[in-house]
Order: sequence, then structure tokens, then C-alpha cells
Amino acid sequence: MPEKIKNYINGRWVGAASGKTFESRNPADAREVLGVVADSAAADVDAAVRAAKAAYPGWAATPAPKRGEILYRAAEALIRHKADLGAWVTREMGKVLPEALGDVQEAIDMTYYMAGEGRRLCGETVPSELPDKDAKSVRVPVGVFGLITPWNFPVAIPAWKITPALIAGNTVVLKPAEETPICAARLVKILCEAGLPAGVLNLVCGFGETAGEPLVCHPNVDAVSFTGSNAVGGRLSVLAAERHKHFAMEAGGKNPIIIMDDADLSLAVTGALWGAFGTAGQRCTAASRLIVHTAVYDRFVAQITERAGRLRLGNGLHSKTDVGPIVSEAQYHKVLDYIALGAREGARQILGGPHKKGACAHGYFIAPTLFLDVRPTMRIAREEIFGPVVCIFKARSLREAIDLANDSPFGLSAAIYTQNTHHAARAERDLNTGLVYINAATIGAEIQLPFGGTRRTGLGPREAGGRGGALDLYTQWKVIYRDFSGRLQKAQIGETP
Repeated sequence: MPEKIKNYINGRWVGAASGKTFESRNPADAREVLGVVADSAAADVDAAVRAAKAAYPGWAATPAPKRGEILYRAAEALIRHKADLGAWVTREMGKVLPEALGDVQEAIDMTYYMAGEGRRLCGETVPSELPDKDAKSVRVPVGVFGLITPWNFPVAIPAWKITPALIAGNTVVLKPAEETPICAARLVKILCEAGLPAGVLNLVCGFGETAGEPLVCHPNVDAVSFTGSNAVGGRLSVLAAERHKHFAMEAGGKNPIIIMDDADLSLAVTGALWGAFGTAGQRCTAASRLIVHTAVYDRFVAQITERAGRLRLGNGLHSKTDVGPIVSEAQYHKVLDYIALGAREGARQILGGPHKKGACAHGYFIAPTLFLDVRPTMRIAREEIFGPVVCIFKARSLREAIDLANDSPFGLSAAIYTQNTHHAARAERDLNTGLVYINAATIGAEIQLPFGGTRRTGLGPREAGGRGGALDLYTQWKVIYRDFSGRLQKAQIGETP
């Protein structure tokens, strides 16, 4: 029987006010309906925001260490539910089970990390220029947060956003991707059962135009964090700016791997396969451009073609599967349209395309796809495809490779394979991306450092932990001056030259 997925508003599971629903299907076999989901609209968003606003004063007044204790309990509960939640990630989103379990582990790691921030919400205490006066800054919450999350990490990315928002004292309304509402509902259930008061965390399922935009535009939502496509993020950023809301987004990538002539070629091929075809290429950090030194180009192309051709497609719950399905019919056709576009643009496809054989006949499968003879101006070389499609380029030098890597509207992640420390140092310095990997693929960020990119990839503070990470979004600074001199003192006035 399909799961019945309702909204979670003010501590209660409720259907959409309209009574409308939509289906969540298994992308490995679209005949299987996994869930019947509340199809929410502005009225449901309003109810959730009102609940979050009413809960805010009490939650903000709860000592941060006590908020952290709840998150510690939530992390422990996620560990207990890891296997079940991971299986749901595979069933609903499609990624292979080891990756799905990694998705849940990332949520566990982030929840533990942010729980610890309950005792580390650090500000500054600095000397005053005047006697008998002290000066300090403290972090305070922002208010009600609207969180809009994507389908490719249906547990990890909601946890990236929910846990720092909560530890900082904000209340939350989560609008997950319409492709993965079951995963979001199960995550919310686990978090709330750890002891969150009613109204602190709310869930509204639905589509972007009918639920996401009303959330961004709601007058009682103080701030918005969005992860998704660049086009949607750009539109939402304008809506938020017009309403003077705090807004942050993490959008796309067109991530390059540079393979130099002195690279360990076997390691580089292995890393490129993982970076390009892990999660069927459905990561914002996926390696979609491989820039190979001319001296090793032919060998690299031969090796990656042979190894990519041996990757096994299928249901991610099966232990022998290497590459799962594309998440939905719409995304499947989008990726196929890009493959067709590449051929029209003059690139040479040497591998891949749609895969409808055997057990994959009723799912949305695309085999690992490689293009050669790609020009940097082609759309397949510049636009994010979000599927298992890779463009391979030649470069005659490190400088040419770095310039080609930087020739993109996006700047999320980049990697270089080299055994030359000078090459590694120059790449680390000159690659214009938020993340740089040396002798590793473009995927695999860890939660204790900020996550995000440059240029059109992101806007506002970064995700995840560390200085300059998520807490810069989910808190605002308050500066406090205390004068205990007992007389009027005037800063900067009356100074002798």
C-alpha cells in the first residue's frame, strides 16, 4: 500500500486544506506508487507559518544548550533509523543503497555537529576605547525560516538547513522537493519525536509555484534558504529581495576535473567515474567536464570509456547496481534532450544514452554518456545537465586547463589529478570555485567546513559548518555596549589630535 504523506503543522499531521494529493513514484520502476502526498497551496503555507511564528518566542528563549540536547537525541534516533531511511532514499530518489545510507549519515553528522553549536554560538568580546565600558557581539536568531530543498539529497540537505536553523533559535517551515516528500516526512517525524515543541518544525509538501513561492512571499517568513536550480533560485531571490528578506541559495555547477600528464592515470579514471556517474550525475558537485592533458588524452579516453561501459544500471536496492535511475520522467527527458542537443551542436557521442533493457524497462535509466570534440561554447559544455553526461576536453598545459576550467558561469567544485606539487598549488590558488580537490573527485564535501560556490552557483552565506558557514545565515549579530562609568562618555568625540 502506498504511504499517505500529510503535512506536519503545529505538531499535527494534516492533509492539504483543499484535499488535493499527488503521487510519489519509484524512479527505478515508475509503475510503483510509493506515496500519496498532500498537495499544498497558500492556505497550508499560511497555517504552517502562523504555527512557526507562534512557537518562535518560546523556542528562541530556550537556552541554546537545551536546544542542542534535543538535536543530540535526534542524531541518535537517526542512527537507529538509518537503514530504513536509507532504503526510502533509494526507493524514492533512486540512488544506490550505499550512497543512500551516506545521505542519511551526512544528516547524522550535521545533526551532531549543530547540536554541539548549542554551547559554541560564539561572538566577540573586545576592549572598548573608553574606560569603564565593555563591548561585545552576540548571535541571535532571525525568526521564521522558509526552507526549500531539492530531491537529490532528500535527507542530508534538509538536515543541513533544519539543524542550524533550530540550534540558532529559529523556527522552520520546510517545503521539500515534490519528488521526495516521503523522505522529508520521515526525517521531520524523527526530529520532532526527539522533543521539539509543536510549531518549531513544520512540513508543507507540494510544488514550487503553489507552495514554494507562497512560502517565500509570506509576510511572516523572515528568511529563506533555497537549494535547487539556478533559474528557480534567481526568481526566488528577486521575490525575497522585494520583500527585504534574508535569502541564501545554492544552485548549480558545471564542475571540472583536470587530469595532468603526470597524474596517476588509474586513480584519475576511478575518480572521474565516481565524480561523473555517482548518483547518476545528479549532484550539484558532479564532474561534468574532464580536461585532459594531450599527452595522456588517448589513454585516458580509452580507459574511462571501457570502465564506464561496464557500469551496471538497475534498482539501487540491488547490491550489484552501480548506477541508479534518473529521479523522474521530466528529468529523464531533460537529460535526453541535452544528449540530442550535443549531437546537433557537433560533439561526438562515444558512449551512453537511454537504457530500457530488462529490469530497467519501466524506469528512467540513462547509461553513462561521454562526448568528445566538445567546444567550450557549446551548451552541453556550459549548462548544468544534472545527469550522467560528461564532456571531455584536451589541454596542452596547466594554464590552459585552468583557464578552461574557469570558463563557466558556475563555480562550485573543481579537482585536479597531478603528482606535481607546484601544479597542485597553482590549481588550488587559481581555480575559481568554492571547493577544490587535489587527487580526488569533485564530490565528497564534509560537513565541518562551509559548502558553496562562486559566481552563479550561490548567493549569500554558505551551507554546512565552520566559520563562514550556515550559522552566518541562521543568526544575526547584535552588538552590546555597557557603560558602567556612571557618567556620559562620547566615543570618538573630544579626542586630542
